[in-house]
Amino acid sequence: MKTWASYIKEYQNYLKLERGLSQNTIANYTFDVEKLVLFLIQKEIDCSPIQISEEVIQQFIYEMASQVNPRSQSRLISGLKSFFSYLIFEDYRNDTPLELIEVPKTGRKLPDTLATDEIDALILAIDLSTPEGERNKAMLETLYSCGLRVSELITLKLSDLFFEEGFIKITGKGNKQRFVPVGKTTIKLIALYVNQIRVHLPVQKSFEDTLFLNRRGKQLTRAMIFTIIKDLALKINLNKTISPHTFRHSFATHLLENGADLRSIQMMLGHESITTTEVYMHLDRKFLSEVLHNYHPRK
Repeated sequence: MKTWASYIKEYQNYLKLERGLSQNTIANYTFDVEKLVLFLIQKEIDCSPIQISEEVIQQFIYEMASQVNPRSQSRLISGLKSFFSYLIFEDYRNDTPLELIEVPKTGRKLPDTLATDEIDALILAIDLSTPEGERNKAMLETLYSCGLRVSELITLKLSDLFFEEGFIKITGKGNKQRFVPVGKTTIKLIALYVNQIRVHLPVQKSFEDTLFLNRRGKQLTRAMIFTIIKDLALKINLNKTISPHTFRHSFATHLLENGADLRSIQMMLGHESITTTEVYMHLDRKFLSEVLHNYHPRK
């Protein structure tokens, strides 16, 4: 009889080959199923993905509800639904044991944003006396001015830079490609880094085309970008929890505040659905009130 591990392996292959999802997304989907497997082991419940009942799933969800917040619980249920939908798709099951499981209402989480002066302060806090400092300044400017995901930043290639046309080519989720406009300041900083810092690095094999490199000449990790940003936040005593994604949120919010339309922002962010971009409509009431009083004929 096949084990949970073998079903999970098949599921991962399906997500990679059929759905074209990234390794990070596949890992997140798989993590939800592995949590269920761990629960079954702890409770000594012996059943395969084909046999597992709605009652057992319900028991698992109740247990998780006491450990995680509604948002994490909702994501967990969504991950399990995807796994069991795959089993139905492959004719392993006829139904899903999550049919009657309700997803908790979480409300839409508003993304954290930085004010432009906070972004300026973070970038000004970079120590430019080191080669890494010049690189970090170019990276943070690119992250903010192009609204990139951290995975898109670290995989950016020299061959993706179309500076004469004023664009960079981004490979996003599911290997979908898009062209994003890049400003003169960012172009200047990237060029400075490439011509004065990167040329002196011992570039390792297979990283010859990678734009941003660590001091050993290899691609930077996601964790390294998080660390760089967290250290800068501490340096300027920024009382906010920020991550690389905060720069992406700020990019979208600042564009919207300055009059850009949602469709354009959607294209630049690489969102498949406009509803994903609509989360940026969280602009505070004060700003919306100012818009009304400035632009409505009946003000």
